[in-house]
Amino acid sequence: MTTPDPIFVDPRLARLYDAFDDDRADLDLYVGIAERLGARTVLDVGCGTGVLALLLAARGLDVTGIDPAAASLEVARSKPGADAVTWVEGGADAAAGLGLAADLATMTGNVAQVFTGDDDWAGALAAVHDALRPGGVLVFETRVPARQAWLGWTRESRPARRTIPGVGDVEKWNDLVEVALPLVTFQGSFRFPPGLLPDGDVVTSVSTLRFRERDEIEASLDVAGFVVDEVLDAPDRPGLEWVFVARRV
Repeated sequence: MTTPDPIFVDPRLARLYDAFDDDRADLDLYVGIAERLGARTVLDVGCGTGVLALLLAARGLDVTGIDPAAASLEVARSKPGADAVTWVEGGADAAAGLGLAADLATMTGNVAQVFTGDDDWAGALAAVHDALRPGGVLVFETRVPARQAWLGWTRESRPARRTIPGVGDVEKWNDLVEVALPLVTFQGSFRFPPGLLPDGDVVTSVSTLRFRERDEIEASLDVAGFVVDEVLDAPDRPGLEWVFVARRV
């Protein structure tokens, strides 16, 4: 199972996630696909703090959100409407044991890219395949390697500051650590108000993402028992990402 990054498992950071990732226009595409497919049951893999799961549940869908990070799930469970979602702590591999026959499975944001090893990725696809009904659909996004998104993951290009209730002003920045394609590693740093934390004002989280080429992704889906119905452009990041819509066969 892929180990989640500190930003998801450290309660101090998990509570900040929504504040710094507050523009979720990327989820409109997933909601639209669920509506177009007429999906009634959804598995949200790597649901994190539950933003998509709650959006879909509010529309009357039967949603299961699965994530290995307990701190992120705690945030999700604290939100209005959370009782309408089934929350499961576990990695993607646990999806196979849930007894679902979902119409739709989703992996939003960076979820598909956190599976850095081929075996981990294959295992995740196999588990999702088992959790879908025949003809069910998996939708996920992944960045186009040629567009080199990591060039913007630097302190100079993406500094941010948010006021967090009960905490105060928190500053966030990224530092690019290593580019060793197909893997890219970067560090997120969060500076808390002075004296708030017993072990220093800055808390860091290191992340590594796998940048797969389109033909590599399509081949892995074929092996896992999926047929690619379409590859869409991400409307919130035009030309920068592929959105795969793959059907279980």
